[in-house]
Amino acid sequence: MTTTDYPDLTAAAARTVDDLLPQARADMEPLLESGRRAPLPSVPDGPPCEPAHSAAFLAANPVAASPIDAPAYTARVDVPVHELGVVDLLTAYRSGTTTPTGVLAALRARWSDPAMSGGAVLAVVEGADDAAADSERRWSDGTARPLEGIFFAVKDIIDVAGAPVTAGSRTTGDRIAVTDATVVARLRAAGAIPVLMTATTEFACGAPHNARYGAVTNPWDRSRWTGGSSTGSAGALAARLVPLALGTDTGGSIRVPSALCNLTGIKPTYGLVPRTGVASLSWTLDHIGPMARSAADLRAALEVLAGSDGYDPAAVPDATGQQVRDGLAATGALGPVSLTGVRLGVPTTWFTELCDAGVLAAWETVVDTFRELGAEIVPVDIPEAHRLHDDVTIVMTCELASNQEGSLEKFALYDIGTQVRIARGLVPSAVDYLRSVRRRTLAQQETVRAFDAAGIDVLVTPGIGATAARLSDVTMEIDGVRYPMQSIVGRNTGLFDYLGLPAVMAPAGFSEGMPVGVQLVGRPWADDTCLRLAQVLQSVTDVHDHRADG
Repeated sequence: MTTTDYPDLTAAAARTVDDLLPQARADMEPLLESGRRAPLPSVPDGPPCEPAHSAAFLAANPVAASPIDAPAYTARVDVPVHELGVVDLLTAYRSGTTTPTGVLAALRARWSDPAMSGGAVLAVVEGADDAAADSERRWSDGTARPLEGIFFAVKDIIDVAGAPVTAGSRTTGDRIAVTDATVVARLRAAGAIPVLMTATTEFACGAPHNARYGAVTNPWDRSRWTGGSSTGSAGALAARLVPLALGTDTGGSIRVPSALCNLTGIKPTYGLVPRTGVASLSWTLDHIGPMARSAADLRAALEVLAGSDGYDPAAVPDATGQQVRDGLAATGALGPVSLTGVRLGVPTTWFTELCDAGVLAAWETVVDTFRELGAEIVPVDIPEAHRLHDDVTIVMTCELASNQEGSLEKFALYDIGTQVRIARGLVPSAVDYLRSVRRRTLAQQETVRAFDAAGIDVLVTPGIGATAARLSDVTMEIDGVRYPMQSIVGRNTGLFDYLGLPAVMAPAGFSEGMPVGVQLVGRPWADDTCLRLAQVLQSVTDVHDHRADG
């Protein structure tokens, strides 16, 4: 789509879907016509690319041993407890220098302060005091579980039993979740404690100015947005309200706010983390993953979250899930880090084309750091990236419209961002939608072949093309020119939701005082390799430790 195809996301919502359909048709027709000019070969001679072939392609890929050693992580001990990350806290609990109840008190004082929460917190989950006391007992009697006493926030489309989970929408009323989503249940079983329900855009696709709850402000600049639909999870992490949060990523909503708030987040390989109990935006693009302030923390969380639950039909094969968990469980030895023998790809097109000079400079600095550590840097491009970007738009809007079809009589209650996307999803024909779905398998094959041809282990791209959007007009600035936010935020991220490949966003530096990120993308099931590379970066730099207040 062109940069002029996006609506004014500060505008008032429409009364009916018919009010938006003429503009929706005008917006979508260029994408659809482009696809119609390149139909897939007809059966019986066409390639095998039914929708099920995409998941089969991912499942058929083996889990390769990571070529990157997991660097040792040195826990911080000389900072206030609200600054401690997941691994820091586990170390502190183990040594007895702090306790879960003490940490809970410190965090509660922060999330109850509106100036710190910035709209990120929607509700406090009940039961935290009892859970913290139980964790304290377990640390004392030697029965601590892997994430014992780690407090975490949950995006408001992920069910937490007994908590209000509204998907950020006025259409859902005062919904209370009956059971935990699989990801919440797994964290609880590992000893982690849910404490906050955090803001999302409506159904993870609406406007920054949420019609029900308002906007979440970025702790780095309260006149700007945190970015992406995992907006409250990012705001809570960046403001040090929690050390860990759950987010979702359908076009970049874990990675975008991670880049714009100086956080580390992972969109796992499609199917690695179950979606059970999570409100669907676009079922073939939705990914669930953790967000934190370091790659070491994400490795600890993802080890708990990964693997089939027997309910998600797109779940990873059991043996594959176990292999990924085994890699995540590996710990490194102390000593100098090296990337000798590792080949990293860098793009020459698409990912660098709509990027501010400050974003490109930070990316180039990260690439230089990897080169200095011994990595070989080679050019690699994603085949037909522009077409894939269009396919993401078609698939996402069609699946959203299907998911929300039963509530179209409540159309006036949706915010303008959700309304526009639903209207666009009603425009494509079934053939248009299925063409974009069918192309996914072929695109996955071509992308992995490109990785193989270059012999790369990870693709390293610029993160988001600009720093955080202004809330006043929902625009982003690239080299002095302002663009509608929606034309920039998902450009470098959405392709990998479509391809299902693992992608990590890590802090890369700053542009005029605002954070920017770098994206690390791997083959299917190379989640740990991407996280190890981010951990290597964080072992030799301190960008990820910078916080909004200094």
